[in-house]
Amino acid sequence: MMTIKARPISATEFAPFGEVLQPRDAPTKMINAGRCERHHALATVQRFDGEAIISIFRSQPVSLPYDCALLERHPLGSQAFVPLGPDPWLSVVAPDAGGKPGAPLAFIVPAGVGVNLHAGVWHGVLTPLDRAADFLVVDREGGGVNLEEVTIAPVTITA
Repeated sequence: MMTIKARPISATEFAPFGEVLQPRDAPTKMINAGRCERHHALATVQRFDGEAIISIFRSQPVSLPYDCALLERHPLGSQAFVPLGPDPWLSVVAPDAGGKPGAPLAFIVPAGVGVNLHAGVWHGVLTPLDRAADFLVVDREGGGVNLEEVTIAPVTITA
């Protein structure tokens, strides 16, 4: 069984898989009579002939070490996850290797930070750490097959 160490997420390391959703160092502009920072267009919703939808997912927790054995991808649209609670969570992603997942990577995502996975990126299921969590999810609804799931040889993820 392969073991990988989860690392802190960074926009640079995560870029091949999608965008990290967090405020920029400086807002794009001030709105609401100067009371609100707008950090505009942090990511793009990829939706290939579908509609963008907003959902809330409630996921059961995992603890590290965690054995990841299921990856999925959505070839027809991006998928954004923004935690609604105060806890860090785990994002598992993998490059594509000829239509199958390549070697997984694991990122510790801090509380208040989300990710937007590009269309077609292999990723693990939602994995809040240590207690159940709700996530705001923006993804695609529409025709076509937009979910591929594969079981993999379990990969143990450590802190």
